[in-house]
Amino acid sequence: MNYNEISFRVRYAETDQMGVVYHGNYAQYLEMGRVEWLRQFGISYKNMEENGTMLPVVSLYVDYKKPALYDDLITVRTILKKTPSVRIEFDFVIYNESGQILANANVVLAFIDMKRNRPVRCPQYLLDAIYKNELM
Repeated sequence: MNYNEISFRVRYAETDQMGVVYHGNYAQYLEMGRVEWLRQFGISYKNMEENGTMLPVVSLYVDYKKPALYDDLITVRTILKKTPSVRIEFDFVIYNESGQILANANVVLAFIDMKRNRPVRCPQYLLDAIYKNELM
């Protein structure tokens, strides 16, 4: 299955005066999820960029359900939506330790050749890692 979960506590600096997570921080939580999703395959954004491929965000959608609060233990589930091509798409579910869904999200990123600044297909090493994981 092509998903990954990370859990962490909401830090005070991520909240407003009411102790509620500022909405802009969710983009960072989603990035944390994507980074760890890649890391489970032994791949990092840093390595991808060193190999000449970057992954800028094309679209980001968040549907907020309930507020995340200071000191909540939250989990970000990152799910690969379909086999990547020139784009890679993830769905996310963010929930608290009681299992309440705090937000659902979707992010689409594009594979870009850094030298030419043009879209390229998903690197074969990532596809190989995804297929290998599906067979296990």
